[in-house]
Amino acid sequence: MPLPPPITALPIHTSAGGFYAGFNHFVAVGSKILIGLLIIWAAVFPEQAGAALSALNNWLLTHFGHWYMYVVFFYIVVCVGLAVWPATGRIHLGKPDEKPEFSRFSWFSMMFGAGIGIGMLTYATAEPIFHFGNNPDVIMGLVGAETAENVRPAYKWSFLHWGLSAWACYALVGLALAFFSYSRGLPLTIRSGLTPLFGKALSGPLGHVVDIVSVIATILGVSVTIGYGVSQFASGIYNITGGSWIMNDQGAPTLEAMLLALVVVMGASTLSAMPGVGRGIKWLSNINMSLSLFLLGFFTLFGATAFVLKAFFFGVWDYLAGLVPMSLVVWSNDGTAIGEALAGWQGGWTIFYWAWWIAFAPFVGLFLARISRGRSLREFVLGAMIVPALMCFVWFAFVGGTAIHLELNGEAGRQILDAGISSQLFETINVMLSPALATGMSVIIVILLLTFLVTSADSAVLIINTIAAAGDASQKGSAHIILWGSALTLVIGVLLAAGGLSAINTAMIIGALPFSLVMALMGVSLVKAVVRDTMRQRETGSGR
Repeated sequence: MPLPPPITALPIHTSAGGFYAGFNHFVAVGSKILIGLLIIWAAVFPEQAGAALSALNNWLLTHFGHWYMYVVFFYIVVCVGLAVWPATGRIHLGKPDEKPEFSRFSWFSMMFGAGIGIGMLTYATAEPIFHFGNNPDVIMGLVGAETAENVRPAYKWSFLHWGLSAWACYALVGLALAFFSYSRGLPLTIRSGLTPLFGKALSGPLGHVVDIVSVIATILGVSVTIGYGVSQFASGIYNITGGSWIMNDQGAPTLEAMLLALVVVMGASTLSAMPGVGRGIKWLSNINMSLSLFLLGFFTLFGATAFVLKAFFFGVWDYLAGLVPMSLVVWSNDGTAIGEALAGWQGGWTIFYWAWWIAFAPFVGLFLARISRGRSLREFVLGAMIVPALMCFVWFAFVGGTAIHLELNGEAGRQILDAGISSQLFETINVMLSPALATGMSVIIVILLLTFLVTSADSAVLIINTIAAAGDASQKGSAHIILWGSALTLVIGVLLAAGGLSAINTAMIIGALPFSLVMALMGVSLVKAVVRDTMRQRETGSGR
């Protein structure tokens, strides 16, 4: 019996006129109501909101830690499997003769800037330095903290968090949307990725709920990224100006400094979003990629090159060798000191990261699909998963490795180790350079941060509008861009006031949970679709 033809149309109602012309009312208004309630709750009851979010976070880590660990590994298997399998790797994401819209440099620049650039600037120094002091190998007594023997474990765990797992989250969503939208002709919105499982039902309330969950996850995921970004931005301004009001007694940026930085960043991002992807975002992405290469070149020339290369190659080897057990072993608090420490470390690092990448995935995935039309499935996975992971490894090795080397040889004197997470990159620069040169380099880093922040924020606003407009990626007017830019600013601002960066982290982990299920279903849906396409080709000699 021949297989039924695939779904190639998914009608989604949009308003014909008025303020919401071109938008689906349920998604556009429903997501704003939920975000508005979060803003009001955190603004009116900041202490209660902070306490409630913290309690819920602890409950989620206890009961859903296994889920986060296993489902992210499933995303890796789906993406790599489809790329390696010859029949699916050749699939063209678009019409047979369609060419990519952007050059590979612009494509990679936009993908990298929107996907991970801000966090990389913060964590390329901070994470290897932290794991140099503490990681599961240290907790289990296998190596000593802050010793030369702990460099390889520090990189193994750092690469786990910024490697294939992170980019598989983005690649899975992007691949599903690009396939179903450009190869099947469905709307460029999250619900389209589930059509092989739920069919035409996604035109109605079920599809609306999926898209609302995607918008909420996007807002909260981007909030974490921008929250860390404005914190480091404020630290950079302090490193340049020395303004005492910018930093508190604990060496962290003050709330006032972060809120001011937030207003500057979001104002710039709203202006940048007006021209759309092809102009404003592309232009900014090319700038931040060029500045990134300049900064990386600085550490390549003036960092601890031999030490760094050793850390890179051994780190990649240890990471690949240990990827499966590091991804699937889940530690629980068994009442012992070691068990409690391992569970706390995994919840605070690995599970936090997995939730962050999942919450960021609807935004980055849809954005990747938007800019990847005309490429093959294998090229997409290579460009959206393998290459970015290697780029992160290089950054962590050269930037973080230089910081570790400065501490190991005593030159830093714990100046980097004892700094706050948002200041460690600047302290590394301060140790390496004279005060005047360190100030100049700090200016470059602050500019790079600003371009990364603006690129992420304005891309997120455009993606939210695309989801709310039933997959229509065309601009819908400045009013909607300003509205969502303001909502994103308020979410970050009130959560910072309610509990600082930890409150934003907690809200994100909560918001990521329902979308992690959506992503798992997208993976099953995509595999089902390509397998059936292969079967149809055998039956009829035709494709879709």
